[in-house]
Amino acid sequence: MKLPVKSDHSNARHVAAIDLGSNSFHMVVAKVAGQELQLVSRHKQRVRLALGLDNQKNLSTSAMERGLECLAMFAERLVGFELDNVRIAATHTLRQANNAHIFIQRAKEVLPFPIEIIPGEEEARLIYLGVAHTQPESHSKLVIDIGGGSTELIIGHGFKASLVNSKQMGCVSFSEKYFPNGIISKHHFIRAVIAAKQRLEPLSSKYRRTGWDLALGSSGTIKAIREVLLGMGHSDGVISLKRLDQLADKLCEYSSTDNIKLSGLTDERRPVFIAGVAILSAIVSDLEIDKLHYSDSALREGLLYEMEERFKRSDIRMRTAENLANKHLVDLEHAEKVREQATLLLKQTHKQLGISKHNELFDLLSWASLLHEVGLSISFQGFHKHSAYLLRHTNMPGFNSEQKLVLSVLTRFQRKALKLHDMPELSLFKQQHILSLIRILRISILLNGQRNDLPLPRIDIEIIDKDHWSLKSDQSEWLTENKLLSADLSHEQELWRNAEWQLSLDTTRAT
Repeated sequence: MKLPVKSDHSNARHVAAIDLGSNSFHMVVAKVAGQELQLVSRHKQRVRLALGLDNQKNLSTSAMERGLECLAMFAERLVGFELDNVRIAATHTLRQANNAHIFIQRAKEVLPFPIEIIPGEEEARLIYLGVAHTQPESHSKLVIDIGGGSTELIIGHGFKASLVNSKQMGCVSFSEKYFPNGIISKHHFIRAVIAAKQRLEPLSSKYRRTGWDLALGSSGTIKAIREVLLGMGHSDGVISLKRLDQLADKLCEYSSTDNIKLSGLTDERRPVFIAGVAILSAIVSDLEIDKLHYSDSALREGLLYEMEERFKRSDIRMRTAENLANKHLVDLEHAEKVREQATLLLKQTHKQLGISKHNELFDLLSWASLLHEVGLSISFQGFHKHSAYLLRHTNMPGFNSEQKLVLSVLTRFQRKALKLHDMPELSLFKQQHILSLIRILRISILLNGQRNDLPLPRIDIEIIDKDHWSLKSDQSEWLTENKLLSADLSHEQELWRNAEWQLSLDTTRAT
């Protein structure tokens, strides 16, 4: 894999990306020199995490142990890697698991790098990015990725995904539901295909209307199907509906997944293979795909490329935030004033708060400031809750699940009572840091509450202790000259007291 710029090996470094999938964990390591990205090694371990998810969406201890054992092996390869040079993304099963935070906490003990749980649409975007960077140019591409718990379908042009969907159907989950105990029958296969088509029904016509020039499939399920088709004599490795039908007929001759013997099919893929064939048959049929080719790149390669300087996620996320603000008719002039104020206050206090100058919390506070009023497009009544809901559940390219959760939390607590018992569990960020950002955002919104062009006096924060903050200005009459702001801050003091915080207002001139 190469970026189209001459390489410079004098500053070579190593980067790694790990994909914590529902069926397998994958790791790729690459060497970066200048603008060249060269794969050094690939590592894969079948973990079957999805099999450990019970009816209450809790991950079993045995499934966690399988995952942790794999991560311990990966950790050996990553000794000496810097924090910024490793990115780990968890997908469908950890998105679903109620106790995912327990697994992530335990994972930190064996693998000292942050684990991001990414939304399905973000997974789809990154899969497309990985495939697009390693395939010949085409005007438009359809990319399909069938995992253990979910299936991603993306149409894009160049390196930009324009139509993304993630559906809850995967080879592990479909195996359990439609081929229980590995029992195979034609009836079971047809049920699985129909179930997949039902999930595709809301989007298949839109995909067909959008169209594409080249259809590509990535990851283990489609790779396994291609290998078996090669074993059946289809030397070009192209996947078509006719060939899938032939493969399905052959599979249904067996009574159990344990008995399947097909050239090119590995023992580890055998238990979930027929479920994958059923899902792909439904997709190829419903989307009317003529030819599907295989790509050996996927999510992990997308993660690698996005770690590079040329593909900074901050650019993607800024575009996402700006597009969302415009979509919901945010007052951008007011939002910018709040953003500038919040950024200034965080720069004043970050050392005392234990937040480093380069921490991404600076960016998250900035985006929360920009988007804190998106909920006004729904209703003024409770708009902070509407904002929180939108930021939690809207597709936001470039943001992982916890980053979206932080934006949701900041906007949820921007005003009104501080019901801090509603704060969710966080894995990538410290709760105390998020509480500090909530305080800063609330203060910044209050200081700009009159929405006029009059210049504000300079406001400084003095942190007396972690729950006692004091505001002071360079103008001694800053409160007496602004009675509305004084009233708003007085009410804010009461809300802080109810949360067992303290906000002091210093009326002497700041030095």
